[in-house]
Amino acid sequence: MTKIKTAVIGVGSLGQHHARILSQHENSDFVGVVDKDESRGEKIAKSCSSVNFTNVEDILGKVQAAVVSVPTPYHYEVAKQLLESNIHCLVEKPFTSTVEQAQELISIARSKDLVLQVGHVERFNPAVIGAYPYIKEPKFIEVNRLGPYDPRTNHIGVVLDLMIHDLDILLTLVKSKVVHFEAHGAKILSNNEDIAKVRIKFANGCVADVSASRVSMDKYRRIRIFQKDSYVSIDYAGKSLKIYSKKPDVDVVKSLFDIAVTKPKLPSKEPLFYELDHFLTCVGEGKEPIVSGEHGRDALELAHDILKNMQY
Repeated sequence: MTKIKTAVIGVGSLGQHHARILSQHENSDFVGVVDKDESRGEKIAKSCSSVNFTNVEDILGKVQAAVVSVPTPYHYEVAKQLLESNIHCLVEKPFTSTVEQAQELISIARSKDLVLQVGHVERFNPAVIGAYPYIKEPKFIEVNRLGPYDPRTNHIGVVLDLMIHDLDILLTLVKSKVVHFEAHGAKILSNNEDIAKVRIKFANGCVADVSASRVSMDKYRRIRIFQKDSYVSIDYAGKSLKIYSKKPDVDVVKSLFDIAVTKPKLPSKEPLFYELDHFLTCVGEGKEPIVSGEHGRDALELAHDILKNMQY
């Protein structure tokens, strides 16, 4: 595949890693970074053997694809400018501030036949990828995503910052319409919800309990999927996967010896690498990304519905 000229817009705590990976990827010709903080931009650019541009306009015509990793309120305007200049985009999550903005970006990308991918990186977690073949018809799903407070994200709450990853995963796994949910939250460290718990019911009967918190000293990020004869346990943070299932000749489990435990061997690279590798492949081969603008919009819409109906 011919190398694709790339850039990263916004090289903060996450954007710097996008830049690191793209500057080293065999299918990326890394042009540079764009950051209004010149000292930071130049530092990251130097570490990637590239240059820093202070305005998006400076890279128009110079790159074919870009990652948008600026603060969420600026996703829409930056991505729109890039798409209208025929540049393929990977936009970090949350996709945009509003569902209407998300739909407009999708329409622009579709009209220009451009790749528009949304940065729900958990889809590329090796443990999640490894779990897909074992997930058939989930009946009950339990998700816990806990972590320490980060003042950098105090402009949004845990639903848009953390839980949105799991909402995207749920919509992907269950493949059914949400028919009802109950949402509870509390503001503890900021003016937005710092802890939230949601029970979601789907049209096919599946129920999901989803918890997110940034009032924890340690990171704990797990999802357990229960289905007929088995359950799948995924540790997002540890990138580990276990499948517990009844042995083929067992009708009713009478002891632990009737349960088989499977631990699939998983790929070892970081999820962000797989996400960017997929983005470059889609751009180079004209493929549809597995996390499209539509997926980002749907997760965003559910997140906003939850926030509108959250009880405090």
